[in-house]
Amino acid sequence: MSQPRDPHAGHDHDHGHGHGHGHDHGHSHDHGHDHAHAPAAAAKAKPAAKAHSHDHRHGHGHSHGHGHGHGHGHHHGSSNETRLRWALIITAVFCVVEVAGGVVSGSLALIADAVHMLTDAGSLLLALVALRIAKKPADALFSYGRARYEVLAAFVNGLALLVLSGWIVVESIQRLIVPEPVVGSTMLLVALLGFAANLVSFLVLRDGEDSLNLRGAMLHVLGDLLGSAAAAAAAVAIMLTGWTPIDPILSGFVALLILKGGWRVTRESAHILLEGAPHDLDAETVALDLAASVPGVTGIHHLHAWSLTDKHPVMTMHAVLAEGTDRDAALSAIQQRLHARYGDVHATVQIEQVACAGGGCGGVTPH
Repeated sequence: MSQPRDPHAGHDHDHGHGHGHGHDHGHSHDHGHDHAHAPAAAAKAKPAAKAHSHDHRHGHGHSHGHGHGHGHGHHHGSSNETRLRWALIITAVFCVVEVAGGVVSGSLALIADAVHMLTDAGSLLLALVALRIAKKPADALFSYGRARYEVLAAFVNGLALLVLSGWIVVESIQRLIVPEPVVGSTMLLVALLGFAANLVSFLVLRDGEDSLNLRGAMLHVLGDLLGSAAAAAAAVAIMLTGWTPIDPILSGFVALLILKGGWRVTRESAHILLEGAPHDLDAETVALDLAASVPGVTGIHHLHAWSLTDKHPVMTMHAVLAEGTDRDAALSAIQQRLHARYGDVHATVQIEQVACAGGGCGGVTPH
């Protein structure tokens, strides 16, 4: 994901400002500000990240520096978009075929799978639209860009899977109580055609670049694939034995499998939308690692971590430096260490010579 170009990238600026204010109530303030901007190292082969270090010296004795690392490479290109488009076309076309087959044969498994495919067509469309919106660059309205649209689409798709699973389970129970006749031969033909169509869609999406959005869309198609397989198995059983309860039983089993995947996608996307910390990033571990591996860093505090998407972690922290440590070198080393361990991370680092006032600020324990 592209970021707005920093007009100061690659330049060093040194500004000195002195302000003297005399007040008849006996207080005087003297502020001096020095700003230094230094580029941070890029991670792997991604676009170069930019880091900014601001050194503010105030008469009351506090010194602060801020380092920002921007590394938002765009990982979802036309490949995923093309795959989603083809999967959408296949799903939408065959949905009509399966509805007709379910009505003619009287199979709940086919009708349930057709409804699932209809929901999938909407989910694939949502994922496709979200992917296109996420490509738009950052601007004044969305300073972090629009990558979260993909997470939002995954969340909606996950909820749809949960609702759909519940509906199929209820229908299965009703069919067990009041069985209905099923034409096994028609059901088998449509189920096999559906399995072939869903298999193509699944393979198309599986080879795309991994993202929470694409994973949610792929789970919908996987549910269709399993539904078609269950319908085909039920059709064979009905043709051989005449036992129609196998249709709702297999439908309920597939619904439970869909429920599991839907819950996982919903939970992961909700965690990101609620600004939860990345599962593979422990704040205290990060703080201890930076204090131990970066020369001159004596402590890390006020460390917070969350995610823009499942692939873009974000951090803010205060780094306390030993007396005489070069601020720009320390900031660059911190950014390099973070990129080496966590890849495409957006890190904002405030540099301090003295730990900030207030409890819980010192040491490496996150606040």
